[in-house]
Amino acid sequence: MELDAMPQLSARALAASSNGVLIADARQPSCPIIYANPAFCRITGYGQDELLGRDCLFLQDTDGEQAAAALPALRRAMAGGEDARMVLRSQRKDGTPFWNDLFLSPVPDQHGELAHYIGIVTDITELKEREQRLAFHSTHDRVTGLPNRHLFTDRLQQALLQAQRHGGQLALLCIGIDNYAFINESLGHAGGDQLLAGAAERLRASVRSDDTVALLGGNEFVVILGDVASPSDAISVCETIFAALAPAFTLQGQQVHASASIGIVLSPQDGRDGATLLRYADMALTRARELGGAHYQFFASEMNHRTLERIGMEAALRLAVFREELQLRYQPLADLRSGAVASLEALVRWQHPVLGLIPAQRFVPVAEEAGLIGAIGAWVLRRACHDLRAWRDAGLAPVRVAVNVSPKQCRDRQFAAQVAAALDAFGLPPSALALEITEAALPQETAAGADQLQLLEPLKTLGVALVLDDFGTGYSSLSNLKRYAFDAVKIDCAFIRDIVTDSGDAALSKTIISMAHLLGMQVVAEGVESEAQCDFLRRHSCDLIQGYFFAAPLTPDEVQTLLREDRRLSPHLLRVQKQQRTLLLVDDEQNIVSSLKRLLRRDEYQIHTANSGQEGLDVLARHAVDVIVSDQRMPGMLGADFLRKAKELYPDTLRIMLSGYTELQSVTDAVNEGAIYKFLTKPWEDEQLRGHIAEAFRLKEIADENERLNLELRTVNHELASANRRLEDVLRQKQQQISRDEISLNVARELLQHLPLPVIGMDDLGMIAFINAAADHLFRGGGALLGNEACVVLPELFPAGDGFEAMASGSRRAPGTHEADIDGVRFAVDVYPMGASSTSRGSLITLSRKEEAA
Repeated sequence: MELDAMPQLSARALAASSNGVLIADARQPSCPIIYANPAFCRITGYGQDELLGRDCLFLQDTDGEQAAAALPALRRAMAGGEDARMVLRSQRKDGTPFWNDLFLSPVPDQHGELAHYIGIVTDITELKEREQRLAFHSTHDRVTGLPNRHLFTDRLQQALLQAQRHGGQLALLCIGIDNYAFINESLGHAGGDQLLAGAAERLRASVRSDDTVALLGGNEFVVILGDVASPSDAISVCETIFAALAPAFTLQGQQVHASASIGIVLSPQDGRDGATLLRYADMALTRARELGGAHYQFFASEMNHRTLERIGMEAALRLAVFREELQLRYQPLADLRSGAVASLEALVRWQHPVLGLIPAQRFVPVAEEAGLIGAIGAWVLRRACHDLRAWRDAGLAPVRVAVNVSPKQCRDRQFAAQVAAALDAFGLPPSALALEITEAALPQETAAGADQLQLLEPLKTLGVALVLDDFGTGYSSLSNLKRYAFDAVKIDCAFIRDIVTDSGDAALSKTIISMAHLLGMQVVAEGVESEAQCDFLRRHSCDLIQGYFFAAPLTPDEVQTLLREDRRLSPHLLRVQKQQRTLLLVDDEQNIVSSLKRLLRRDEYQIHTANSGQEGLDVLARHAVDVIVSDQRMPGMLGADFLRKAKELYPDTLRIMLSGYTELQSVTDAVNEGAIYKFLTKPWEDEQLRGHIAEAFRLKEIADENERLNLELRTVNHELASANRRLEDVLRQKQQQISRDEISLNVARELLQHLPLPVIGMDDLGMIAFINAAADHLFRGGGALLGNEACVVLPELFPAGDGFEAMASGSRRAPGTHEADIDGVRFAVDVYPMGASSTSRGSLITLSRKEEAA
């Protein structure tokens, strides 16, 4: 019975199989298909009637290396009547390819002769595609789809061999996205990946199809340009890349612009092996970035020399800290109100045994890259505290020292503790120290930045001053003034250098001073090197100056001498003082200048002279001038043009034209623009001219007096703003302390509430302020207790004559113990006065059963 059912069972099994099954007639030359199960039809897309009678190998792909190897092997196996198993690439009815694992087996007839072939087909397309994806990702970047370092290295080697074989040259471009780090931080990794993918697409479109674009990691792309005829070919590609990257990218729904810097090397000129070329291209990229970004830079041998020098400097710097080769110099800051030294900035120097004294800007970047800046910063902090202690021990007046803080120190959660430990080690108050922080070290307005912002709070709580260094050079200057509780800002020397000749720098400096004062901060001007710069800052209410005009960086011994001598600024450079009347005479005729000097000498003016408009501007740059008297016709620059320029640069001056010629349009324009206060003609009448000039000085003195009053008012407002800022800091700290105390109190209340021991708390007047659950249960029959006098509602706890009634009324005395009967139970009563080690007032009473105490 079972044998009779076997054919039907076999047929059903073949039909139900998930593997494709076909049977071919081996007795015919084409081995036609005589059976195909449903799974085979589903895999191939053919119906049974379309398959029957066709060559069993008709599905196989005959193109490609795989077909060339697999099909002949399959036919040989079939011709020999042997089993065969192999992976084949086939085609479905609709033309789409698929991979199948084919097992072909011969089937003999009852006489042992080969009669049929049975083939079992397994669709492994998904497996093969997964293998192909894995193979692709092993050689390509997942984000951009570009070749990765491994594949790039192979292609570079092939390109070099081809260039050497044909005597040609190739170019290697190393491309870095300039603002990738900022975009990645602002928009997150998703935004950074979008930028890389978009940049990769544009780079591929910027080069030839046979050139290679790869991503080596991070945000650095490399391009291999084969068959480069001259450097101009590489330059042309760079310009194409710049143009391709210029349009905005859409990242996380925002329009963002990006630029690139490019380093270029040529082979064989710069090197013949891939590793050298890549290293040199990276050096050229670094130089391009140093130029400010959006530049291309060819490699030069000097770059390699500079890199080797940097490596040597790093090695020597690692030993410098331990060999005590570092030194501190101190540059004084002068107060523009008193003229005295207000504070010092500690500047680290490296006394190299061969190269001599090396300034910080040469080795600090190396230290940051090498991870040494933390050790150097810690040494600077302790050395500055050591010198401060030495000056105080020498009897010098206390002076504050500012120490520069690196970005790494700013992000260190232990930094505030390190500062406190250094101050404590040398017995210094926090007010003796200021910390200068650059804008680059400040966290940005991100979630991570908000967390880092809290790292500055302990420093402020400690009591050290915080100074924002190099103000104006960062990209978020205004927000930094608002977000951080700085005590002072330092105007970067880049704005001070041309402050008396550049109206833009002058306007920026005045704006910074006003903003800082409104926020209650002091203002320090860095890089002050001339009296004219100092005078400008004095007149516009700057608080402190720092620079070679007052003093160069000094050794600790030189600082002692400076402080002992009490060196100060000249009185005429102080913010509030009466200036001598100063007059500038400008005329190209020397005899006119001499005549005017003789005429005006009796009026006791300080007189400066010039013989041209440019000479006059030079005098104004060096000296503060109240009134200007200028001729009109002068070589090189008309008097109207000179006075117009003087008004632009020195608007506080009063300007008079004294001329024998009247070029009506030029003079009219100057008058209308406010460049000329009065127009007088030659020849002049002596007393009339003296009167006009004296009147000009009177007007100038009125303006100066108004400015002085305004300055005093601004000074008072600044001091009020500073006081308000300090009060806000104190209030914030008090609120934080109250919050902490409340938390501690709640924890203590919770703890006492759950104690099985009865506890009663009294305030300093003997009123019951607290009673825990155990005590409330013990005295539940005594009525309301809270808010009542303890000795009245609980007299059994305060026996007369033992002094405990005094304790109940708030008197402070040592802890005491006595016994009391409460509802027939004997209790030991312990009273603990509070406030011995805290600001708490009142007393705590605890009760314990006598038998428990025993």
